[in-house]
Amino acid sequence: MPHPEIELSAATFPAEGADALVIAIPDLTGDGPGPAGLADLLPALDAIGFTGARNAFARVYAPGFSDAPLAVVGLGRRPDADAVRDAVGTAIRSLTGFDTIAVSVAAEVEDGWRAAAEGAALGGYAFAGYKSDSQDKKDKRRRASRVVVHAPEGADDAALAAVRAGAEAVALVKDLVSTPAEWQSPAQLADTAVETTQGLPIDVTVWDESALAEAGFGGILGVGKGSDRPPRLVRLDYAPAGAERHIALVGKGITFDTGGLSLKPAASMVGMQEDMTGAAEVLAVVRAAAQLELPVRVTAWMCIADNMPSGRATRPGDVLVMADGTTVEVTNTDAEGRLVLADGLIAASRENPDVIVDVATLTGAMIVALGTRHTGVMGHGDAVDAFLRSADRTGELAWALPLPEHIAEELESRVADMRNANVGNRAGGALFAGLFLQRFVGRTGEGDDAPRIPWVHLDIAGSSMSTGSAFGFTDKGPTGATVRALIDFVAAGGEVR
Repeated sequence: MPHPEIELSAATFPAEGADALVIAIPDLTGDGPGPAGLADLLPALDAIGFTGARNAFARVYAPGFSDAPLAVVGLGRRPDADAVRDAVGTAIRSLTGFDTIAVSVAAEVEDGWRAAAEGAALGGYAFAGYKSDSQDKKDKRRRASRVVVHAPEGADDAALAAVRAGAEAVALVKDLVSTPAEWQSPAQLADTAVETTQGLPIDVTVWDESALAEAGFGGILGVGKGSDRPPRLVRLDYAPAGAERHIALVGKGITFDTGGLSLKPAASMVGMQEDMTGAAEVLAVVRAAAQLELPVRVTAWMCIADNMPSGRATRPGDVLVMADGTTVEVTNTDAEGRLVLADGLIAASRENPDVIVDVATLTGAMIVALGTRHTGVMGHGDAVDAFLRSADRTGELAWALPLPEHIAEELESRVADMRNANVGNRAGGALFAGLFLQRFVGRTGEGDDAPRIPWVHLDIAGSSMSTGSAFGFTDKGPTGATVRALIDFVAAGGEVR
């Protein structure tokens, strides 16, 4: 199981039946009496210097409070849902070797139990991996398979179902991103999309290389032609009866990115199986929407290819013809994500959805701009504000960036309608990519004067991976960033709420 089973309990804490306990505690440095019900615990906390600082974690020996192994984690001075989610995630991630852990939040936080359940489910994730450690080592570092969160009477079962679906979606993304490229070709990733949606009301269509050529998807074919493993395009359609809104999700699925003939340096190529994160995310989100029976139609497009060098590979200077007939001069074969996404955006636009969102590990420039925890957000229409509100509600870090018209001039090519990269100019690289994609978002009516379909571009190049230390509920490695925000965005119909 990729994450622990989450249960709720209204029993007095600590109840029997747990192998270990976790208490999330607010700042203790003030003059007040401290959290209610913890008087027997406070001397033990004082003895180890635990102050309740945010995400501070400690094991505590407090036999006067409970005979079960006990850990405490800090909520800081201003406890809110984000603090609870991070703190409980930290605790469940850190407190290993126990099968069942009971969790309590010693602070008044609106829907604190839900945030605690989210933190437990997300922090309890562990990738099965390929280590050959002894069983003894595995037992000592195993995370809980069951977490009991203490909640008030009448806690919302629907909210708990949403927590479980969100955690499962994040876990699916992390599992797929952690799978070595050797075992995840474009065809295998397409098969995974079929397999993981079986039993759900989701129609799946897969284009192989012959179907892609017949349909004119020149961007996906151009990126994938250098590989012995042909590309795929996958469409997943969840269309509940009576849905009044239609959201299209387009994900970049580069199963390995060498940079093509514009070959990456050796160090930059390590971890490039992660370049299919966007495709994994749109799969996970449409799957969660179906599980939760959201009354919104969601169509996900997974644009999948290997970007490899060979005698067949696209060369710098070659011109590709996109699915709508637009010609693109390829000036950098390592700017391949925008080429596969262009075809996906064209295909999504043809169905006239209310909103289009694309998700991609797109540009190193985004990491330079925003670091490794914020997702860069671009686009047009109220959908951008709607996504930012969803990100705020779910505690995801996101930042809006502009699409400057003066940079759009740099898209022009001498030999084609446009070019895919501004080689030699590092200024505004993430914005250039966003402007490139914008050209392929369809319009709401006939003619070039008609407004484009509301669109959000999410560049998760930095936020999709935690390359440093673990933090909050997030391990080192894939983060699943924007998955929970996208589920919330879909639930809101892509509208500002």
